[in-house]
Amino acid sequence: MKSLDFDFLNITWIDAIDVALVAILIYYIYSLIRNTLAVNLVLGMVIIVLVYYIVKGLHMELLEAIIDKFMSVGILALVIIFQPEIRRFLLHIGKSTFLQKNKAWWGYLFGNKSAEQDNLIRIKPIIDACKSMKKSRTGALMVFVKYYDDEYFTNSCEMIDSKISKRLLESIFQKHSPLHDGAVVISENKIKSASCILPLTDNDKLPAQFGLRHRAGIGVSESTDAVAVIISEETGEIAYAKQGRVRMNVSFGELEKLLNKDF
Repeated sequence: MKSLDFDFLNITWIDAIDVALVAILIYYIYSLIRNTLAVNLVLGMVIIVLVYYIVKGLHMELLEAIIDKFMSVGILALVIIFQPEIRRFLLHIGKSTFLQKNKAWWGYLFGNKSAEQDNLIRIKPIIDACKSMKKSRTGALMVFVKYYDDEYFTNSCEMIDSKISKRLLESIFQKHSPLHDGAVVISENKIKSASCILPLTDNDKLPAQFGLRHRAGIGVSESTDAVAVIISEETGEIAYAKQGRVRMNVSFGELEKLLNKDF
């Protein structure tokens, strides 16, 4: 009986690392585009590629030339079409680096730990405001960003640049306030702006009860590294949006932990 020859499978440890890195890359890309319209775009591109190879195999020269011209600008088209996903991917990588994951240890080693110790004190006015607004069923949208992008937010916002306080947040979102429509943006331990108009998510699989606040909170978390806290005006329920995903019915204990981690 003739034995099978597997000499062509000369796999080295470099090949194994290569395959593992590609698998990780595919997983990251899938996690970013899951439950978004980008999935349909990727599926459409895969179909075009399959059609191209079928046409090429059948020697349909005219159709092959048309598809080939279309695919020749594929990289540029990808950058334009998937700009929000590419931005989120790069932000996700930056946030996942060793230095970011271990910033508390680095701060301790280099004497900057004191900047992290009062985080829960900074969060307390936000939690207290959420408790009050949940009880009164006051609709609210608070967006937390690490780095305030003037170009992204200022054009559609009213600048405040004030210390975070429970009463100020309640005043902004009470229904008779001229600033209650839109979002409050919090960054650098300050309420930077209010009445911000944010991009809505394109996700068509969200529950029907999600209004503009929820769609705007999810939308800004898709296109930036921001997280959003949404309080429903109808139910008082608190939701937490991050990276295009939303956690519903968040308790105050969970909210404190999430903000302590992300803010």
